[in-house]
Amino acid sequence: MKVSKGIVKILFNIIGISSLVALSACAQPVESPTVTVPPVTPTPTATIATQNLAELAKSAASQGQFQTLIRAVQAAGLTQQLSAPGPYTIFAPTDAAFSALPKTTLDQLLQPANKQQLVKLLAYHVIPGGITSQQLTSGQVKTVEGSPVQITVDRASNSITVNNAKVTQPDIPASNGIVHIVDQVLLPPNFPPNLKTAPTPR
Repeated sequence: MKVSKGIVKILFNIIGISSLVALSACAQPVESPTVTVPPVTPTPTATIATQNLAELAKSAASQGQFQTLIRAVQAAGLTQQLSAPGPYTIFAPTDAAFSALPKTTLDQLLQPANKQQLVKLLAYHVIPGGITSQQLTSGQVKTVEGSPVQITVDRASNSITVNNAKVTQPDIPASNGIVHIVDQVLLPPNFPPNLKTAPTPR
């Protein structure tokens, strides 16, 4: 799959959004009078939502949070531009979510030969628009990658799932979008494809 420049620009946000996750203890959910999903610990958000994503990325890396996601974005070559306009909604997998993948699959994805497949995987975690947990509804939503994700919203149990991944922390605000933390890596249909393996050094 040939990834367009637009997709690549959107993915520049992911590492910055993941840094918002690292700072989520200092964040406040998007205000809504009818929020039923458990909110983020309430504290002032002005310094978070207005910061440049590049600055937030540096903070995340220094705190050692979401390291696998950051490594994936770096391997995909998407770390140079972190201020692309939005809004976008990011479903950000935790380190534990990435560790659930077969180690060989993750290692191969991080190899330069599989860069386009890695970009495709990251794009599957991004949907256009800043969509809060209260705005999410059950049904299929097209991702930046091109394939849809299946969202299931259960207001009675205050739960939201994306494919089989559970949203564990919703509504972390950014100046150019919203991040929802998920407990599994979202895999596009028929993924992983045939990944190239780096030759064994002699």
